[in-house]
Amino acid sequence: MRQGVFSTGARAISVPGRVNLIGEHIDYHGLDVLPMALERRVRVRFQPRNDARIHASSHNGYGQRGFDWTPALEPAAVGDWENYLRAAATTVAARWNPGLGIDADVDSDLPAAAGLSSSSALYAGFVLALLEANGIRAGFDELMDILPEGEQFVGTRGGGMDHAAVLGAVAGCALRVRFRPVRVEPVPVPPGWAFLVAHSMTTAHKSGGARDEYNARRTAGHTALQRLGLTSYQSADPADARRLESPLERDSYLHVTTERDRVEHAVRLMQTGDAEAFGAVLCASHDSLRDRLKVSCHALDQLVTAALAAGALGARLTGAGFGGCAVIFCRRHDRDAVRDRLKHSFYAGKPEFVESLHLIDAEAGAGALASLAPVE
Repeated sequence: MRQGVFSTGARAISVPGRVNLIGEHIDYHGLDVLPMALERRVRVRFQPRNDARIHASSHNGYGQRGFDWTPALEPAAVGDWENYLRAAATTVAARWNPGLGIDADVDSDLPAAAGLSSSSALYAGFVLALLEANGIRAGFDELMDILPEGEQFVGTRGGGMDHAAVLGAVAGCALRVRFRPVRVEPVPVPPGWAFLVAHSMTTAHKSGGARDEYNARRTAGHTALQRLGLTSYQSADPADARRLESPLERDSYLHVTTERDRVEHAVRLMQTGDAEAFGAVLCASHDSLRDRLKVSCHALDQLVTAALAAGALGARLTGAGFGGCAVIFCRRHDRDAVRDRLKHSFYAGKPEFVESLHLIDAEAGAGALASLAPVE
């Protein structure tokens, strides 16, 4: 079976992307974050094979990939989407050993390299497909025990936020994700609130220089904690930053400690429905990411400024940064006007702009596990 030819026994896994509302570059330090799953999804339609071959075809222009599922897979070329398939196979094999392979078709309406976790959705989708093909059903806790570490096969050392959101999100809610151990708490989005995800038209690739910069921020944050003789950021005091000599370590420490506090504040504001204050917290997060962690870029800064001028209550970069998207917050009855003003300001004169890909409504969707039927 090749190129989308499936029998009636084909199965499907649907995994959402996610937008992180607040809590950037802190999940890998074990601190709470507040993502929200999207209705935009990666869909993996597949059939089990009777051998250990894994074959996948992309409907989004990335071509076909195939390899034999062995216990010790090596990475493909840097930046190749096959690495996420290999990461999934390696993750499953580490816990359950290699098994039957699959033939799969992959389709997505998530913009790639935009900070919306399209890569983690693809990776998680293939993990779930391989498990389904081999008659294995793993729950949220077991998947969270293996997915964050397993995706490091690709080379980016992130935290577990993406995996928790794309697996366990609840429709209509943001998801407060706690770590060590992982726990999730749905936080309902107030009915009058709305979000947009807007692309900066600058691509953020998780390979090469951007990957190195991302990993450098993580390392600086860990090193700062060690220099201060601390074992956790949970109760770290932002005032202690003055004891750090390295500017990168000092700024990383300041961002992590203040972003931790912004997450706590944002959850309370969402629970009380204080829209103006919530918007201000998003803006403060962007300022810290731009000025302290230095993971923004000119296009993202312009986009945030344009969103606020268009009537948004708050906006900030979302995802790892260095390009990609901003999350924009406004009242629901203002969203169409904010969208229209952005189209005529930030996106004016950008022929590559496609509204369905680059300026999308962010409605709180359900995670992948919600659509899986229970094991008979």
